[in-house]
Amino acid sequence: MSRFVRSSKVRHVFGEALKHEQHYTELRLSSSTGDHNYIKCNEHYFAVSLATGGGSLGIFPLDQPGKLPPKVPVIDGHKGAIFDFEFSPFHQSLIATGGDDCTVKLWQIPVGGLTENLVQPLVNMSGHQKKVNLMRFHPTADNVLATGSADHTVKVWDVQSGDCKLDVSCNQLVQEVVWNYDGSILATSSKDKMMRFFDPRSGEVTSEVEAHNGAKTSKLVFLGSSGRLASVGFTRQSKRQLKIWDPKNMAAPLATCDIDQSAGSFMPFYDDGTSILYLPGKGDANMRYFECVDHKPWQYKIADFRGGKPAKGMAMMPKRTVDVMHHEVAKFLKLTSSSVEPISFTCPRKSELFQEDIFPACYAGKAAMTADEFFGGKNANPVLMSMNPEDCASGENKENTVQQETFVVKKSATELQQELSVAQKYIEILKKALEDNKVDVPPAPKTA
Repeated sequence: MSRFVRSSKVRHVFGEALKHEQHYTELRLSSSTGDHNYIKCNEHYFAVSLATGGGSLGIFPLDQPGKLPPKVPVIDGHKGAIFDFEFSPFHQSLIATGGDDCTVKLWQIPVGGLTENLVQPLVNMSGHQKKVNLMRFHPTADNVLATGSADHTVKVWDVQSGDCKLDVSCNQLVQEVVWNYDGSILATSSKDKMMRFFDPRSGEVTSEVEAHNGAKTSKLVFLGSSGRLASVGFTRQSKRQLKIWDPKNMAAPLATCDIDQSAGSFMPFYDDGTSILYLPGKGDANMRYFECVDHKPWQYKIADFRGGKPAKGMAMMPKRTVDVMHHEVAKFLKLTSSSVEPISFTCPRKSELFQEDIFPACYAGKAAMTADEFFGGKNANPVLMSMNPEDCASGENKENTVQQETFVVKKSATELQQELSVAQKYIEILKKALEDNKVDVPPAPKTA
């Protein structure tokens, strides 16, 4: 009897752990726990919370694997443990942190990494009443950050000015905060089992539905330009479960898939170029991955990657960092109890030429609009870049180097008014000095 073999360009994708020489070892990690992923990265650095007696974040260059020194310079500006943190998608040297002291802080990493402890943030944002445990930068608007807190609220900030632009309640502990493809929707999951879609400017709840009926953590990820969303959580019987949703019709999920019985929550990641959904789990040594399609059954399991040590956390590197000429389609950093281990996923091809079908244009890491434009109502799709090495060689894509960026902090209206008052007083002193010396004071210029 013949069997139908489904046509798929990614059916043979496989994962492989890099050699021990390319691991980052001897990490002394913080013991703080939460719903975050414990590790984040960009093109040049990875970050993890360290056990140093307070709230400290280590920033490590990706090009320096091996045994890490026992004492390293850290970001050390919080009065309590640092929970979640997030690199800016548009500025390689900027990272935001949230901690047990209820504050959100923005930091700038010097070129070459930290050489001494960084204690003074660029911007300090206060407003949450309990620990800040989740944060996500906007995918297309510069300097827009969403944060979730144990005070049951989600806030949206303009990090350049430090102003809170939105404050919404999720009724119970926030477990996930994610943006959709163009950042026009903010989705959350919380301990009350509800998944909510918010308008990130007005705060209006546009959709609300029970994602999973189990009591444990639910996590979310939007499936790129398709507009669909995947949620992972638990059933009442504590089975781990995957659901695919259409945000335009939340009455019922498009697909439901019970995966296995395990205690650790999934950390979902999605690659829009290959339509692959990766599901590593906390405490798991393996990683499942699925191909998402535009028709029923909406997802097909591809395979399991089986690693050695169980994962404490996971981070997915930007797509523009993969080795396209070796057909590498995704790269992860797995955090264990004391090390970071890179994992590479490859789509085998016989040809050594650039494979455009599995490497379409990817996220370029450039802002499509300013924060003011976003809060003014504008939406914009992400800026994309070609992955073809010939385009990189011809200069179409910017060289991948760390450059010192000048981040200008916006002053608040109160600060500007105070500066104006000081300036006006000084002008009066100067005018009096000129008059006392019988010097004619020129008239003030006319304003339009």
